[in-house]
Amino acid sequence: MRTRSALVTLLLAALGMAASPAQAQNMLTYKGADREQKLIDGARKEGAVVFYSAMIENQALRPLVAAFQKKYPFIHMTYWRGDTEDIVARLSAEVRARNVVADVVEGTDVGELGTSARLLASYYTPALAQYPANERDPRNLWTPTRISYFSIAYNTKLVPPDQVPKSFADLLNPRWKGKMVWRIGTSSGAPLFITNLRTKWGDEKAMAYFQKLKDQQIVNFGSGSARTLVDRTLAGEYAIALNIFAHHPLISKAQGAPVDSRLMDPVAATTATMGIPVGVRHPCAAMLLADFVLSPEGQKILAAAEYFPARPDVPPLPQLAPVIPANAHVPENFISPSVLLKYTPSSQKIVQDLFR
Repeated sequence: MRTRSALVTLLLAALGMAASPAQAQNMLTYKGADREQKLIDGARKEGAVVFYSAMIENQALRPLVAAFQKKYPFIHMTYWRGDTEDIVARLSAEVRARNVVADVVEGTDVGELGTSARLLASYYTPALAQYPANERDPRNLWTPTRISYFSIAYNTKLVPPDQVPKSFADLLNPRWKGKMVWRIGTSSGAPLFITNLRTKWGDEKAMAYFQKLKDQQIVNFGSGSARTLVDRTLAGEYAIALNIFAHHPLISKAQGAPVDSRLMDPVAATTATMGIPVGVRHPCAAMLLADFVLSPEGQKILAAAEYFPARPDVPPLPQLAPVIPANAHVPENFISPSVLLKYTPSSQKIVQDLFR
């Protein structure tokens, strides 16, 4: 929960020099040879940038702020950390009120949710040339920041080694009835589990599977993050958690916790995305921040924070490499933001109809 003092800091940062809409859009898409210098000159006048992000505060946001301000000491950077749904809701309210505080927004579903709500402006960054074509937006409304791979998490005291589910079919075993849990209320939880199999298997085969899976009485976890669900699983509240970030159990396992992850064919993979709001107040500083997050320096900070960098030439931490599908020799199903946007409403309805 954001404190009152943090709110005041964000509002004060938003009072810096604001560009006109035409000027702002011009700087967001400028491609001239003097682009960097123009952005630096403009950012000096703006003097501030505000970042809304779903990244972990102590591990990622604070190091990112420190490194950015060291590089650009004339820009005062503030941030607000929230779940993606909260970020989009806050940004939507700001855009409607024509009082946009955020200059850059980032999160698992920010790209598709922000695009569908017409909250994001197109922008250009030369750093994007280093990123895979299938992870870019053809309209340039968002850019990728970090990759997520999804798996099951299981309590190693409650699930013996010879009983660990190895496939989605194994989740239908009667021994797991009432002992599995997944997150609802977020597109990266139960709806993504549904979308993954629909896009890989086709609706007919996937729906036949879901009809069987509903009899397993999966617990619907409606509050808290994916990390919280892993913590509940290692505490013994649940034997198996479905569709969690695959690296979270590895982090806890390394600390001695009785939990592990298992990739299943197909492994759902998504990308967190970053956007610039329409009506942005500090377009030059916003573009410098976007460039920085996508640069090798910025991506290495995300890697150190135990994320999977979206930039191919920046590797993740060695201890997280085992859950990269290619390393584990398990097929990956990359679900782009546009596909996620297309399927999520109908996948949410399947969750509602069959599992609630």
